[in-house]
Amino acid sequence: MRKTQTSNEKPETNEAVAQENQERKQSILTHLLALRKTLVISFGAIAAAFLLVFYLACGYLMNFITTPIVERGVEIIYTAVSEALVTQLKVSLIAAVVVASPVVFWQIWAFIKPALYPNEKRIFKRLFFLALLLFLMGVVFCYRAVYMLALDFFLVSGENLATPMLSIDKYVGFLFSFVLPFGLVFELPVAIYMLTRVGLVNYEMLSKTRKFVILAIFVIAAILTPPDIVSQVMLGIPMLLLFEVGVQVSRFVKPRERS
Repeated sequence: MRKTQTSNEKPETNEAVAQENQERKQSILTHLLALRKTLVISFGAIAAAFLLVFYLACGYLMNFITTPIVERGVEIIYTAVSEALVTQLKVSLIAAVVVASPVVFWQIWAFIKPALYPNEKRIFKRLFFLALLLFLMGVVFCYRAVYMLALDFFLVSGENLATPMLSIDKYVGFLFSFVLPFGLVFELPVAIYMLTRVGLVNYEMLSKTRKFVILAIFVIAAILTPPDIVSQVMLGIPMLLLFEVGVQVSRFVKPRERS
């Protein structure tokens, strides 16, 4: 009887294992199909936005970007046959990502939403809008204040040495190398909040490591900005202030309880 019972249990066990493996494969396949849909729609939205921006708004964007340097009497040139066109393509692509970002973010949200608990969904929404607001604040602050000051500083410092004639590609690259890092740096309080929330850091740890963080901040600023001390300081100081904001935020954040 025992042998018969054992032999009867084995097929049932094997069947259960096979069913579990099948369900796991179906779950993975479902996630892959959902990811594929997210990527296809996101890249499709960016491609459509790119075509619209390039053919309808590229001229306006280039005028907007070059106005600060043209108003200062600097001539913009291109030194390669394809440089002007390639630069317009780069600007159009960046603008297309911005224009299509609502669709992209919506697709990302639809992909990760089923895996979140109701309270996590509320926190995620708030953090998302806060992160977006901080990024825009960083970009606007940089363009209106820091970038203009840096531009005047560099032009004045070299006016007695040579006549400025800037390559369009290098000028646009210089602009974005200023603006985009500032937008990312303004996300620092959100990043510290999330790290504190998951228990990776806390107020005491951040306070004790402040001097090392200050050193790391200026090293990161040197990597992200053009290779000059003025740009590094202009990015490093806001990073330091935002880090201090994040440290104070961490005082009032409790780590998430682990189940």
